[in-house]
Amino acid sequence: MTELLQDTTTVQRIVLALVLAVAVHALVRSVRWMSHRAMSSSVARRSNKTLTLISLITSTLVFILYFAAIGFVLNEAGVPLSTYLASASIIGLAVAFGSQGIVQDVVSGVTIVFTDLFDIGDVIEISGQVGVVERFGMRFTVLRNPLGAEVFVPNRSILNVVAYPRGYVRCFVDIVLPHDAEAAKKLEDEARLQLSTAMDQFPGIFRAPPEFMERRTSVSGRSFLRMKFRVWPGRGGPLEGPFRQELLQAAKKIAPDYADWMVAVNFEVEPYTKPNRRR
Repeated sequence: MTELLQDTTTVQRIVLALVLAVAVHALVRSVRWMSHRAMSSSVARRSNKTLTLISLITSTLVFILYFAAIGFVLNEAGVPLSTYLASASIIGLAVAFGSQGIVQDVVSGVTIVFTDLFDIGDVIEISGQVGVVERFGMRFTVLRNPLGAEVFVPNRSILNVVAYPRGYVRCFVDIVLPHDAEAAKKLEDEARLQLSTAMDQFPGIFRAPPEFMERRTSVSGRSFLRMKFRVWPGRGGPLEGPFRQELLQAAKKIAPDYADWMVAVNFEVEPYTKPNRRR
């Protein structure tokens, strides 16, 4: 009889643990659903700071719910909560060392939020990674890089932040035109053709479609064409390399005495005034 009661109690504990695990998982899904709804609301989208705070709070709640659920499940399995929270065993030490990292992540995350280092939607460079801040959690900052991949950066490893307020680096390609009008027209047509195929030729470097600007005159009196590009930070290499070389080769076929210096690539920071955000 005693063994039957013990077996019944064990079954009840297992069922209770399973029910609790399912309930917590459902609760976590509900929290994430409400978070998604809140971040999609028009009020939240007026302020990137609000989106960042919602993301951080959601991550914290999910961690607390799962942490508490594991403790109660272990308690039903006969492991005291005191053992789960503070153990002198090797596992307890490992958890303690891991918790140090968690605490560092949390403290760093809170510091980032309240010092306005960056918000969701900003283009930044951290730990050698460039991307748009997509999510901000208790442990990780998630970037969407130029190739569309998600990059998870632990908050405690964020030491230096380079922010790009406009979300891109501006690049100008200047092409000096030959004096001969016919050769100048041919080179302009070739430049327009290469510009039209640049986005297909070099995917993953542009933040916006390139622009072909009007003819200009330099201080020395020579006419030149200007192309304007908005590129991901640190990804302008193809414009300095293959794109420029193709333009030079085309120009030298049109005008054999065309010099290398006559095609120049320059990167500039576009002036930016930070708008007033509603808090």
